Amino acid sequence: MSPLLSLRGLGVRYSGATAAALEGVDLDLAPGERLAVIGESGSGKSTLARAIAGLLPQTATLEGTIAWPGLDHPARNGRDIGFVFQDPGSSLDPVMSVGKQVAEVAHANLDMDWRAAMRLAVELLDRVRLPEPSVLAHAYPHQLSGGQKQRVAIAAAIAARPRLLIADEATSALDTIVQAEIVALIRELVAEDGMALIFVSHDIALAASFAERIAVFRHGRMVELAPTVELVAQPRSDYSRALLAAHLGLEAHSGAGI
Repeated sequence: MSPLLSLRGLGVRYSGATAAALEGVDLDLAPGERLAVIGESGSGKSTLARAIAGLLPQTATLEGTIAWPGLDHPARNGRDIGFVFQDPGSSLDPVMSVGKQVAEVAHANLDMDWRAAMRLAVELLDRVRLPEPSVLAHAYPHQLSGGQKQRVAIAAAIAARPRLLIADEATSALDTIVQAEIVALIRELVAEDGMALIFVSHDIALAASFAERIAVFRHGRMVELAPTVELVAQPRSDYSRALLAAHLGLEAHSGAGI
């Protein structure tokens, strides 16, 4: 089976920066695969996510290739790729009702008329387990809690039935209980719709709870890529050992230096 996504020599440089934000990434993602991308702040993991989705700023220069063997066209953000940002408060429009924001994605990408898109929006708000979705569809982001806003953002991200869902630190701004609920929701939606998932996080324990493979990033480079079970049981790099020690309570290798 052809991979859905194939990266070769992928690099990103920002104008004025002395070092590359991302360098020499080779990675294939299978259709329906759940991949976690792990690393500290500044490791390049969010840059990777934004590069794949075509969301890099104009100050960035892209190197290498991003190919989509699993599609018959270049991937379209919003249609083929759904993206969930870290802060739903900044990704949602404060002056538009949440129902309209979800419906807008379907209307723009699926050739739906506005009435059908609004019906779908209510269905999606129900699917992400928001209370009274037909009522909440008329609410504005400031009227919702952080967890509710992130559920709206997830509903918008899957509204066009994408092949790939990217969650970029989508749980880091939430408390522990809500984090677990959002992760369970993402896992369920990905399984039901057959989407591939790239889950970006600094928390290797959280990622290990559901990802099939884990890619570990440091200083813009991928230092390890392995099936989750193998990486947790026997990490090859000192840095991976340090991350595991920090989040899973394992003994860190003396040379890790995280």
